[in-house]
Amino acid sequence: MQKQITTGIHGLDTILSGGIPAQSTVIIDGAPGTGKTTLGVQFLYEGIAQKDEAGILITFEEFPDQIYDDMKSSFGWDLMKQEKAGKLRVIGMSPDIFMEQLLEPDGLMEQMIREIECKRIVIDSISLFRYLAKEDSFDERRLLYQLRNILRKFGLVSLLIQERSDLNISHVPDSYFIVDGVIRLNVRAHLDVFRKRTLEVVKMRGTRVIEGEHTYKITDRGLYPMIAAQTVMDYQGAESEKVSTGIQGLDRQLYGGMDRGAVYMLDTNSRANYMPVIGSILSERLRIGDNVLTVLSSTQTIDDLNKLLSHHHIDVEEVVRKQRIHFIEHYRRSVPDGWENSVFYVDQLSNDDYNQFLKNQCYPLLHNGEKEWFVYYDLNTIITERGTDYVLSSFAKEAAFARSLGMTVLVLCNFKEVGEQVASFLERTTNGVFKTWVDGSNQYLQVTKASNGQLSEPYLLESMKEHPFIRLI
Repeated sequence: MQKQITTGIHGLDTILSGGIPAQSTVIIDGAPGTGKTTLGVQFLYEGIAQKDEAGILITFEEFPDQIYDDMKSSFGWDLMKQEKAGKLRVIGMSPDIFMEQLLEPDGLMEQMIREIECKRIVIDSISLFRYLAKEDSFDERRLLYQLRNILRKFGLVSLLIQERSDLNISHVPDSYFIVDGVIRLNVRAHLDVFRKRTLEVVKMRGTRVIEGEHTYKITDRGLYPMIAAQTVMDYQGAESEKVSTGIQGLDRQLYGGMDRGAVYMLDTNSRANYMPVIGSILSERLRIGDNVLTVLSSTQTIDDLNKLLSHHHIDVEEVVRKQRIHFIEHYRRSVPDGWENSVFYVDQLSNDDYNQFLKNQCYPLLHNGEKEWFVYYDLNTIITERGTDYVLSSFAKEAAFARSLGMTVLVLCNFKEVGEQVASFLERTTNGVFKTWVDGSNQYLQVTKASNGQLSEPYLLESMKEHPFIRLI
């Protein structure tokens, strides 16, 4: 990967996975009033303040004095002070003079770049190049090619500001194909009385970007982008221990795995094959040494779970023999010989009796021993057998109890099936939510709630022949 030059702008460097690749030429595209010039000057100012990298601002329309006054009064950026220190040049000239001097060997531009050891340049704006071009649009593209190549020759990271007159975002300007990157700024109506500003990295060669439209504000410190698909982080105190799911891609989205002692929900439906995800998580927990408690569903027998875990190379017989796995069974179904002591039949228990069972038999079991516990169950089965009212009255208490013991819980549920009100309650009660679904011929997985506030983009699930048999693409 190329060396990256940090922009110094909060959020933007995160979106760019560290910054703009060295020697790149990037268009800052947007309608009037979106903050393009502010972003450009902020890029230069933070380059000086944070990296001691000198910069040049070329302006075709505004006088330097106006820029000095605007930037100091709005953001406190003293550009004149940086000029006197030899770290900045703000030059007002016409586009034709600029191109003439840029093309001239040892011309004004080359001398200036060498004089201050310039690393960054902002040109405001290349939209005026069209007036230099002849009627043939090829000439405008040729000018931009020349500009890009010369700036690369000098080793500069360049921001080219471009006014967007065509608000049809489906139209792709020719300039987008010539440069290395495009950052597009938008302003649109929001909630009738507000305007919403969004920043999107449409293109950036040489680095991965966080896709999507990221909301930004223009504050008294410049542009302040907020990462898309990010909510407010839960306060966790000290950094929590991570519980691996056994799926590398999912662990990455969770910044190392599920938080130990947290409650997670897997939202899915009958079309999606969620069992490979469950199999990977349960087998990883048993492999690490955790104990497992599982509430069997109407569609999953002990034999089914045995086959699933065996497929993931877990010796279930040995796990049962060591009393490291226990099953709560709502249906009177047979179990393998020798497994009887690991199964709790609750099919004859009323809701009150079931609560007493949890309190008097299940909870003491979870208190016993030095092993960590992992709990997995299908909440749709609980709703079917015990009713929605039972879940609404008991789930929050059970989740709080699990957290108090440091147990990690994974609950399977179909949000659409339980209804919007119940789904909203469940989502509020849990620390994290995964969602898996089928669209056409592909299955997807997405983290839609996480304790660190970072949500993921949808990932394709691909089958593999080797463990853990699935991966995120």
